[in-house]
Amino acid sequence: MNLISIPALQDNYIWLLDDQQGTVIIVDPGEAAPVLAALNHHNLTPTAILLTHHHHDHVGGVNEILQHYPQVALYGPQETAAKFRQITLKQGDEITLGQQNYRIFDVPGHTSGHIAYYSAPYLFCGDTMFSGGCGRLFEGTARQMYQSFQQLTALPEDTLVCCAHEYTLANLKFARSILPQDRDIETYEQQVQEMRKKGVPSVPTTLEKEHKINVFLRCHDADLQKKLGFVLPVSEPWQVFARLRERKDTY
Repeated sequence: MNLISIPALQDNYIWLLDDQQGTVIIVDPGEAAPVLAALNHHNLTPTAILLTHHHHDHVGGVNEILQHYPQVALYGPQETAAKFRQITLKQGDEITLGQQNYRIFDVPGHTSGHIAYYSAPYLFCGDTMFSGGCGRLFEGTARQMYQSFQQLTALPEDTLVCCAHEYTLANLKFARSILPQDRDIETYEQQVQEMRKKGVPSVPTTLEKEHKINVFLRCHDADLQKKLGFVLPVSEPWQVFARLRERKDTY
């Protein structure tokens, strides 16, 4: 498979997964024009569109793409069913597209009905997990998002986390404000700065990398808990996650 990231809107990524046989799936097309241009450039025909949640910057291009390719199958969570004729998916569902089998996870937090798609090694997680961070809690709770993270981080370490925004530098800057002496975070921030200067996307990332540099994956860490003002031991790690998200919201 060949993974293609398409920059869109201000800082979004739309994902194409090319089976190298001329067909491709599209993930979270926030706008149509760059997708249609990429399909034409690579001479690809889409067979399916996968939606993770209902926000416009993830679904805004769907109708125009379907006008050009009416045969494409559209998949999404219940929260996008009001906007589109689609095949609705939920936790535990599996779909097969070409040679790839996808497992569906319910990952509420950013929105109440957000889902993620996993087909090893690819994880399409929308606005749930970012490199170095997590999505804003617009509809769900911190406890829900923490539980969503636990599902995703149980996947293999070589999982490619295909998130939907270029937020890595901002997330690492925040992480450094909490853990200024952490060498993994400091080193990776420098690497990403160089990547971005060259116009290279910082995603996909891997779960192995995220376990080292994403503070939202370290809620059991006693040093982090103390930095956030908790009295040890902390019996509910989701509360650490909640405080991190509150700090990030006001950072």
